[in-house]
Amino acid sequence: MAQAQLSPQAKVSLITVGPGEELYSSFGHSALWIYDPIYQLDRAYSYGTFSFQEGNFYVKFLRGTLPYTISVNPLMPQFYYWQQENRSVKEQELNLSPTEKQRLYEFLETNLLPQNREYQYKFFYDNCSTRLADALKAATGDRLIFPGYTAETKSFRQWIDKYAYEQKPWSDFGMDLAIGSPADEVATPEQATFLPDNLSVAFDAAQIKTDSTVMPLVADTRALYTATPEADNGWLTPKIFFWTLAILVAFYTVWQIKMERLNFLLDKILFTIVGLTGWLIVALWFGTNHGVTASNWDILWAFPLWVPIIFMFSKYKKPVWLSWYLIVYGVLLLSATGNLLKHNYVLIPILLILILRVYYLNNSLEKIPTA
Repeated sequence: MAQAQLSPQAKVSLITVGPGEELYSSFGHSALWIYDPIYQLDRAYSYGTFSFQEGNFYVKFLRGTLPYTISVNPLMPQFYYWQQENRSVKEQELNLSPTEKQRLYEFLETNLLPQNREYQYKFFYDNCSTRLADALKAATGDRLIFPGYTAETKSFRQWIDKYAYEQKPWSDFGMDLAIGSPADEVATPEQATFLPDNLSVAFDAAQIKTDSTVMPLVADTRALYTATPEADNGWLTPKIFFWTLAILVAFYTVWQIKMERLNFLLDKILFTIVGLTGWLIVALWFGTNHGVTASNWDILWAFPLWVPIIFMFSKYKKPVWLSWYLIVYGVLLLSATGNLLKHNYVLIPILLILILRVYYLNNSLEKIPTA
């Protein structure tokens, strides 16, 4: 049972954990640790807890309705787990008054009550880091000066790229496809604290007002564990894969045109993948509650109607409307080029592949009798 009143020797710290190998831990983690040596209190509060035993787990995860909760555990067992995963761990002890520590403790304990502990997780706007800043504000009131993260200005997508583009390029590519235009909004200094490292820097910049002066929020910083660098074994990045594929498709397309080979097998495979990707974007856009997967203009090139239209291509007959469909899709590809290359250069070889095959399809239709 948690002690109702903290002793004067109690301390409060922000614990910041570096990125891990799993996708859900790629951006790090934050926790608030309250330690009271007098009452043997050791409670590290985390808002990043979810359960794999949750009913319809994957459906809820994909739809953005998976419930997250606040949980509490002693710090050291968690620390040893993070250390075993080779994730850096940093402690920032906070310069709070006994009254503010008590308020923060009571706020967190109130959040732990069964009727309060569950919340609707939003990766950019309401997560394990942003909730800690909210808790601190609740405990300190107008005594806290919290400018947020002001060292850099980036969009939410650019912040994701900073953590995933080189470390997990395939995951970054997938996330770039999944998130829509809300991710291209520039994060405010306070919104940028959705990342644990940024929250840590923001705490360093924050101040606490007293009756006579202003003092730093962070009293002391300790590196509890520093991760050792690991070798990068992933050489097959999306950039290498799709540029290699684009070169091969280019040679094959030129050969087909030169040799007048009429065959749509490659196109049926390619545009089936494109169409299914488009239907996934539609599902994320209209069928989820993530808040950042709407208005996704990747749908301009990943056009869902390719499934089933691609299966209507035949070397024996062509529908009258098929040429018009290719013209419309060509316009969509040009629109995609202007809108999407600003944030995802991996799309360049993908768009080149699609343009080459649309040219081949259009060129081939001239040799097929109209149905």
